[in-house]
Amino acid sequence: MSSAHFLGLELATDQLRAAVIDTNLTVLGYEAVDFDSELQQYGTRGGLFSTPGDAFTTPVDMWVKAMDVLFQKLSERFDLTKIKGIGGSAQSATVWLSSESTRTLAGLSPKLPLAEQITPAFFSLIHTPVSQDTSTLQQTVVLQAALGGPDAMVARVGTASHPSLTAVQCMKIREGNPDAWGKTARVMMASTFLSTLLVGKWTSMTESEVVGTGMWNVMTARWDTGALEVVAGSPDQGRKFADMLGNVESFSGKAIGTVASYFVDRAVVIPFTSDRLASYLSVAPSHNEPVLSFGTQDTLMIPATQYIPDKAYTLYPHPAQDPSEPRRYIAVVANRNAEAARTMVRDMYTKSWSAFDRLISVIPPGGSIGLDDKLFSFWVLHNESPTSWNIQKGVHRIETGQKVNEFRDLRANPRCLLESQLLALRVQYTRMMELPLFARQNQAQNRRPTPISLLAYRGGVAFNPYDKDLCPQRLITIGTSANFPSIVAMIGDIFNSKVYVPTGTANPNALSPSPAKLEQSPGGPNSAPPSTPTPFSPSSASNPAPSRLNAALGSAYSARWAWRRSTKPEERFASFEDEIRSLTKRKWVENSRMLGGLGIPSLVSPVASMGYPQPKRSGLAASVYTPDEDDMGHNISPALTPPGAITPPGLIGLGLGGPAGTNGLLSPDGFGVPPGQILRSRTPTQSSNSTVLTQLSIATSMGSLSTAQTSPGGAMTPKSPLQSAAVPSNVTVTALASTTEEEYQNGLCKVAEPDWDAFMTYASIIPEFCRIEGMLVKGF
Repeated sequence: MSSAHFLGLELATDQLRAAVIDTNLTVLGYEAVDFDSELQQYGTRGGLFSTPGDAFTTPVDMWVKAMDVLFQKLSERFDLTKIKGIGGSAQSATVWLSSESTRTLAGLSPKLPLAEQITPAFFSLIHTPVSQDTSTLQQTVVLQAALGGPDAMVARVGTASHPSLTAVQCMKIREGNPDAWGKTARVMMASTFLSTLLVGKWTSMTESEVVGTGMWNVMTARWDTGALEVVAGSPDQGRKFADMLGNVESFSGKAIGTVASYFVDRAVVIPFTSDRLASYLSVAPSHNEPVLSFGTQDTLMIPATQYIPDKAYTLYPHPAQDPSEPRRYIAVVANRNAEAARTMVRDMYTKSWSAFDRLISVIPPGGSIGLDDKLFSFWVLHNESPTSWNIQKGVHRIETGQKVNEFRDLRANPRCLLESQLLALRVQYTRMMELPLFARQNQAQNRRPTPISLLAYRGGVAFNPYDKDLCPQRLITIGTSANFPSIVAMIGDIFNSKVYVPTGTANPNALSPSPAKLEQSPGGPNSAPPSTPTPFSPSSASNPAPSRLNAALGSAYSARWAWRRSTKPEERFASFEDEIRSLTKRKWVENSRMLGGLGIPSLVSPVASMGYPQPKRSGLAASVYTPDEDDMGHNISPALTPPGAITPPGLIGLGLGGPAGTNGLLSPDGFGVPPGQILRSRTPTQSSNSTVLTQLSIATSMGSLSTAQTSPGGAMTPKSPLQSAAVPSNVTVTALASTTEEEYQNGLCKVAEPDWDAFMTYASIIPEFCRIEGMLVKGF
């Protein structure tokens, strides 16, 4: 095993997570600290405090305590002296430090926990707003108007105004808490705060993150003077605010310092970035592959080669590129009415996520079989942007062209919600393909725009929804929602794209318990280990689910990339993505050779969006789906059958999953299964538009894979608290037999193919969808 290890950190809304890898990108292990369950003294729900008026804050001193707990866990499992580089990422939030912070950082002692040395005087603002906060509508309007309107603002600072923009949140703090403003010596993003704690001094924010603050001018590579003056209230205060923000680091691959002695000796720290960009790095997409990340906000990230700002998206500089490379960017669009809405629908109409998944599968596209009576639902829990301010918060349902309080068939609610979320992203993506940013790329691929249909034109759609050339050929999806076969199938149909989830190179013992934790396990210290390596054996009940670890893994990848640049400059790659794919392919070949050359895919990393045990969560802001205790019962609420409704035979309680052990890409022994025969069945409706993967039958010379984790003596290995709450088998996506060896080598597994009939059905829905959305925007 390589002696050099790399640590990736992610400060999420509800957890602080860590991933450890080696130079070959082998995942050595993960750890996490859950704020609600492990730091209960702070009293958060989903890691947040909520107050009337859409205000969401979090206690920043809780993050300091979480660092102590996390590094204690890491020290019990890993030799921290082997860590050569640390990368990190965090949610979008600001941290406000007082002048006392510099003296405190300089005098930190390794003999005491951080939480005992960093007092409240360290901060000028203890409870800081987070991205879920939308209580800044007044400041949002003022900033946008002061900068000349949405188009002028985008051309100037690269992003349109919206309620969770860092600039407007800073403006609200200045207006509502002048005492905190006056005591502040430094303002930094949450990711920079993590690196500050590690290095023991103030560190600079990165350009890839400050672009999204609404105060950075990309063209001049400086803080925008006009924006700072509006936020700070005057030219003098604007200059002071620029000093509070500090310098910006344009290159993320350089070392910004070594870790202070109270953490790890001599490890190099590189600039940290945002969690969404770190998740993007974890999959290393090619130049034309969009990445769809499900979470608290659903985010669509598209590679771009030039800087042409537009209010339809936000352009971020690529967080891992060499100064000698041509500049690259990532276009980002997000939907904040995402996971919270899905959670509400689950709680209102089903008893579990498995039932939620099945209801999506059994209802035809558009909620009905006919072409003229499609159902639409818009769940507006938060304001997205100034263009949606007129939309009244709540649930807007449309049936037969009329606004209704509830659908006649209550079972349509889960599918209609997902369709509205994905159709909104599809419309945004297709419109972007028509903009100058991607027009040249489309011309280079000899794509000729097709005429806009009359129906689309009358519906307010500025593109032809039937044009498949405006859709991506491949789409990579990450996040817990990618666990569901119904969702990945719907993505493929709406985008007319092949859908992939990332795989990786997990060490078989990546999550094996430490000796200290083994003593506390149900089996005791002398429990026999499984006969086969189990990479998904969690070390504690707070271990994160694999599909939530992309940002931590991407941070570790960036640390490894920066280390290679400084220690082995002769090993040059064209880009960060080329380097990661090269290492992934090398590892795949080594694993294949080790397993006898049977063409078996590489070990699948815990970051792959597969079904996996999830910790119990609370609160709408939690970025994880919680499998209920009755998931295995496949219950659908009886209330879903309204009086007089006809229930198709065998619908309620229908299990679409195959036998245990035959429906997942991963067997419990942790090894990826080779491409084999996959049995597919149509959804049990009168529509044949959607295809759902229901059963995986492995036909190889290795024989069937057992589902039991057994000791050499045949006894079942005791389940951890996480394993007892496993995601049921029928909501685990499966690998398609058409996944090629090259795709496996690139770290991707195909989980859905588009259905042309379904794509055409959704294309016919788009004009009406856009018309209704436009009416809601106008306040109708």
